[in-house]
Amino acid sequence: MPKSPSDEYLEKASKLSKVQTERLLSRSRGKLMRRMLDKELTPLEAVAIQLQIEDEDLAEWRERMAEIQQREAEKAAKAAEKAEKKSKSTK
Repeated sequence: MPKSPSDEYLEKASKLSKVQTERLLSRSRGKLMRRMLDKELTPLEAVAIQLQIEDEDLAEWRERMAEIQQREAEKAAKAAEKAEKKSKSTK
């Protein structure tokens, strides 16, 4: 079943400038562009779907970055703890 834009994203897409719309469409995936060219989607609907895809991708990226930062913080804490134990044992 093809993805259709939500009302929220249709509203956001309608508020974009021509330049912003062009930039979004230039980043669109091939399947989305083909649907637009085959008249299954209007350009506004294609932009709305692209906005939604990019928002979903950004949310996933933020989750992954938070996980990476958490792992890095845990590594740093373990390293600091290990260094502290080593400095105490050498005194």
